[in-house]
Amino acid sequence: MREEIAALPDGEGRFEDALDDDGSGSGAVTIAVRARIEGDRLALDFAGTGGQVDGPINAVAAVTSSACFYAVRAVTDPSIPANDGCHRPIIIELPERSVVNASAPAAVAGGNLETSQRIADCVLGALFEIVPERAVAASQGTMNNVAIGGIDPRTGTPYTLYETIGGGTGASAAGDGEDGIHSHMTNTLNTPIEALETAFPLRVERYELIDGSGGSGAHRGGRGIRRDLTVIGHTARVSLLGDRRVGRPYGIRGGEPGSCGADLLLHEGGEEPLPSKGTFSVPAGGTISIRTPGGGGYGSARRD
Repeated sequence: MREEIAALPDGEGRFEDALDDDGSGSGAVTIAVRARIEGDRLALDFAGTGGQVDGPINAVAAVTSSACFYAVRAVTDPSIPANDGCHRPIIIELPERSVVNASAPAAVAGGNLETSQRIADCVLGALFEIVPERAVAASQGTMNNVAIGGIDPRTGTPYTLYETIGGGTGASAAGDGEDGIHSHMTNTLNTPIEALETAFPLRVERYELIDGSGGSGAHRGGRGIRRDLTVIGHTARVSLLGDRRVGRPYGIRGGEPGSCGADLLLHEGGEEPLPSKGTFSVPAGGTISIRTPGGGGYGSARRD
């Protein structure tokens, strides 16, 4: 790892992005990072990042460090076997009681799920200021967490479904972003429709890529996903934890940002927007529609 860092040019890069909100009325939550390479050492300083918030998106230092190590490995050599020695030349400076270094009694469930994604976006953005030839536009930047629970009318027993949903990845000089996959800090896979509908009183109405959701450019960002789940024969309790519903995944080198995601409740009377972070009831026949963000585009040239 020291050899990989030493092969990069000495320099400094800064990047700032934000989470949409904390689900408790915070407004945008800033994450800022300064990357500095000197010889075989790399420092990441999060001064300027917002303080910890009431909602459950605070990250503890271990989560932030994991996202930082991931981003550095992505820019250097991901094939190096993971080991503690890889971490030693990377210095991470975190403000106390911040959203990237929270202290009790902060709520931290979403720090590992959502905030880790934005930390990776910011660290990669800062490093690309130093090594622009390795730059990749922002991926969807969220895990689109969906939890649905209730009493299964077929058996009278409780059930819970929890899944995350893929989206678009960022474009780069090498080509377009990937469509409809999990990216960066996510480590989950697609839930097969057949297994889901067998196990739960739910029906998947739509599962498709969203055309036009990737940012345009010489290379376009990957497309997001639309996944519609209908509740059958009972009232379900639904929790959502997602982001990039306001701030779009950034494009690079003149590429356009990817589209925002959206969450909707569909019913006979029409559709209504849902908050990306919250818990609510869905009546029998109601459909939760999750539309995930696309990835950012690369390059100022435009193509069909």
